[in-house]
Amino acid sequence: MTKEEGINQVYGGGGHVVILGAGASIASTYRNAERNGKRLPSMDNFVDLVGLHEIIEKVPDNLRADNFEKLYTNLHSENPDSEILRAVEQRIQDYFGNMELPDEPTIYDYMVLSLRGKDLIATFNWDPFLYQAWVRNRKFTDDLPHLSFLHGNVAIGYSKEDKRCGPVGYQARQDGGEFEPTKLLYPVEQKNYTNDEFINIEWERMKYWLSKERGTVRATIFGYGAPVSDIEAVSLLNNAWGTPDDRSMEQFEIIDITSEEELRNRWNGFIHSHHYDVTDNYFGSSLAYNPRRTSESYFSHYEPLTPAEAFRSSNPIPQNFKTLDELWKWHEPLIEAELKNENENES
Repeated sequence: MTKEEGINQVYGGGGHVVILGAGASIASTYRNAERNGKRLPSMDNFVDLVGLHEIIEKVPDNLRADNFEKLYTNLHSENPDSEILRAVEQRIQDYFGNMELPDEPTIYDYMVLSLRGKDLIATFNWDPFLYQAWVRNRKFTDDLPHLSFLHGNVAIGYSKEDKRCGPVGYQARQDGGEFEPTKLLYPVEQKNYTNDEFINIEWERMKYWLSKERGTVRATIFGYGAPVSDIEAVSLLNNAWGTPDDRSMEQFEIIDITSEEELRNRWNGFIHSHHYDVTDNYFGSSLAYNPRRTSESYFSHYEPLTPAEAFRSSNPIPQNFKTLDELWKWHEPLIEAELKNENENES
């Protein structure tokens, strides 16, 4: 078997879960700026970038805070139904909701094409970049990863009547059932994600996909710092993944600019021995080294019946595509091999 044939062969089983934090969107917009020049805020510069000053001026002095999450928590504790909170939430929806990917391929485009229907991308981010990339790359292939929006998302709405999510503002069916905006903000001390119907569904999907029961063999954390304010989220992730001894064969990967020592300590509860990789950029990850074959690459090291030699030499994707058509053209042989394999299995 040639190297090319080995790379194109598709195996069953396994799966890859990718979990995104703010660092993923920041990396994407650093490489390719948002179409309208909007910047992604941190919690420390949130008020300035989103333009909340005129609203925050109405906040009593005893409730103010430099960090936006703390400010929101103070306001929520004082009155969860206040007009100030509603104004803040609307301004955030407006700021993030109008963000757009540029025409050229972004890290999000590379990412959604690097995975398949047996995989999942779960994001903590409010921005619409992941969903926009997923939608525009479906023009090329419908075998793309499933998505979960763990903190809500400005692009995704939910119909309580239909128990379905979809593009915000659209109708779930011809006679109604509008996808209403999802909740984005939670008090720091009591995020209680599972109390919100939509968020609970998103977390349940992610937890199942991350579990040993699902057969996931790779997990990648991209730009998510597991902040102290997200203790509940980290606990949910940890319970879904299990202890390091439970996942003694799976591979855990981290994409982050933080030092390896700090990352190893931060994610110690997820890592078994040496079964982890750290890189400071997307193109150093398994997603970029073996697009659409990340699980197969993993299996090649443990399954003697697979052509291991084909995957130990990776199939890294070029970083310099200028158009989506160029990106799609590079993926064509991989897609064709998948379709061929599917047809052979059906015959």
